[in-house]
Amino acid sequence: MPSALESPEGGEEDISRYEEIEGDPVSPMDLSELLKEGTKESHDRAENTQFVKDFLKGRIKRELFKLATVALHFTYSALEEEMDRNKDNPVFAPLYFPVELHRREALAKDLKYFYGEDWKEKIQCSEATQQYVDRIHHVGQHEPELLVAHAYTRYMGDLSGGQVLKKVAQRALKLPSTEEGIQFYVFDNISNAQQFKQLYRARMNALDFDKNTKERIVEEANKAFRFNMQVFDELDKIGRSLTEEAQDGGFPVHDGKGDIRKCPYYADKLGTAGPGCPFHAAVGLARQPLVQLVLAACMAVAAGAAAWYIL
Repeated sequence: MPSALESPEGGEEDISRYEEIEGDPVSPMDLSELLKEGTKESHDRAENTQFVKDFLKGRIKRELFKLATVALHFTYSALEEEMDRNKDNPVFAPLYFPVELHRREALAKDLKYFYGEDWKEKIQCSEATQQYVDRIHHVGQHEPELLVAHAYTRYMGDLSGGQVLKKVAQRALKLPSTEEGIQFYVFDNISNAQQFKQLYRARMNALDFDKNTKERIVEEANKAFRFNMQVFDELDKIGRSLTEEAQDGGFPVHDGKGDIRKCPYYADKLGTAGPGCPFHAAVGLARQPLVQLVLAACMAVAAGAAAWYIL
């Protein structure tokens, strides 16, 4: 989730497909410089939220990563809806790069990987994310020049620190080398992130904004950081309440006391329970098709009796 983090820039490649990278020297009054300087404090605070610090250390729970991906889905759906709405508006049009930047399809792939084909029915927008989404929609519909701030905060971070987080998540969560689950961080249509960011900043600096509008955009960028931090804090609170059972699909957490091999639940999970273990025997019996059929029939009869009783 915390994609608005800067990191060391990448190497150099051919950039003939990009234009306008070279231009006038950067001025302190350029929008890109004003944003960089004006959001520095917010940027530092975002990096120091507990969720981000834990993430960077590889302490990210799978369930929490899934929830962060859900938050990103709702955020980018709102952002890209408003960007599409304003693609011909001169206050934003130069920053419209749907092929290179848009993340909705990538996030849909990630959510399908984590939640299955019916992922849309399994997710919901959290309170903190909804506040972020509402602000993006307000800006896109009423103050489209401020959409620059939200696009800058998200995409420039995705192309910077987001690439670090991609590697951390892949390693910590043991995700496939085929990059399933982390498509959000994969920009197939950008050959060189550093040079694309130069182009993006050049386009921002060329926007015809007066001093007051630039200040409002910087202020909006700081709001975007605050919305992100609220989402981080929300995720951190959820993370502290998650049990191992929630993370691993129902397998209870071992309390660290005694020999794990003597615990029937863990012994069966690990395949180490001996033939004399009652739990192991019961589980083995329950897995027999005939026994499962009998149990299902009994449960159906019991459910019918209960329903009759309640009626």
